[in-house]
Amino acid sequence: MPGAAPARRRVHADIPDDKAMLRAAVELTRDINEAKPAIYWPDMVGSALVGYGALAGTILAETTWVAWACAVVAVLALYRALLFIHEISHLHRDALPGFRTAWNLLVGIPMLTPSLMYEAVHTLHHARTKYGTLEDPEYMPLALMKPWSLPLFVFVAALAPVALLFRWGVLTPLGLVIPPLRRLAWERFSALSINPQFRRKPADEKMRRWFLFQETGASLWALFLISTPFWLGWRPLLIAMAVAAAVAVFNQLRTLVAHLWENEGEAMTVTAQYLDSVNVPRFIAGAWAPVGLRYHAVHHLIPSMPYHSLHEAHRRISAHLGPESTFNESSHAGMWPLVGRIARSTMGRRG
Repeated sequence: MPGAAPARRRVHADIPDDKAMLRAAVELTRDINEAKPAIYWPDMVGSALVGYGALAGTILAETTWVAWACAVVAVLALYRALLFIHEISHLHRDALPGFRTAWNLLVGIPMLTPSLMYEAVHTLHHARTKYGTLEDPEYMPLALMKPWSLPLFVFVAALAPVALLFRWGVLTPLGLVIPPLRRLAWERFSALSINPQFRRKPADEKMRRWFLFQETGASLWALFLISTPFWLGWRPLLIAMAVAAAVAVFNQLRTLVAHLWENEGEAMTVTAQYLDSVNVPRFIAGAWAPVGLRYHAVHHLIPSMPYHSLHEAHRRISAHLGPESTFNESSHAGMWPLVGRIARSTMGRRG
């Protein structure tokens, strides 16, 4: 409601761990904690192929309504395919052999978002002593910021395709001959981070060759894309960038409601991190938070749980602990009520 007072901020640093909830999360889900190749591979490959087919249809369509219909399918399918980067960052290295490489070749490199931008970065967001602090690359206290910060946070994502072309097509080649530029690009522009104070540390030795493969692929693909207007005209590249921008904005909107963003930098217990995160159990939420991300709070409770098991994990834990439990406090009705909650929180911070 317009003019409603912002919700009182919970001091997360003062929230003790709910040991019964933590124990139930582990004990009730042991038998569903294995990633199933028969689900991962068809889902990822099918989403990518549908997305690229729809993108081709958008570019080649001769009527406006067909182009728009194809564009909607392309955005949704490529969005789903891209979000497997989140699963990759949590998969054990021996799980799903070949999946990381295949995803990078089919999705990550073509969309200029190789998995190196999440690997060894996203896990910091789950670190017990880093979540919600200045060391968390994926956290900003958005609910405690000024009202203009929310639309800016979402719509700046529309610039992602241009930024990624510049990152891989310009900074990477120049970094080969200008080492300080390469260091800057790695520290500031090589992670899917929303925290402007985050600086990425150098990759450890065992990951450098794997990351170099991805950097090389992304750079060569970016240079190819930059060359296409000279022999294909501008239409294909501009349409592809518009679809990619829509995917980025859609993902940023999902990110906006993945947490309550009410922590001011304090270290938090696991339960506090869970309560600052969001579950939206409704089936329709899978359209805007696919690949298990509608159960983002459950994911923070059990980070290693594969996406296809999160619904069952939520069902089991909720049934075991009951409707009045701490566990159910992280369940919310949908995207727009969450946006409204965060927006109302910012309204008391005008100026």
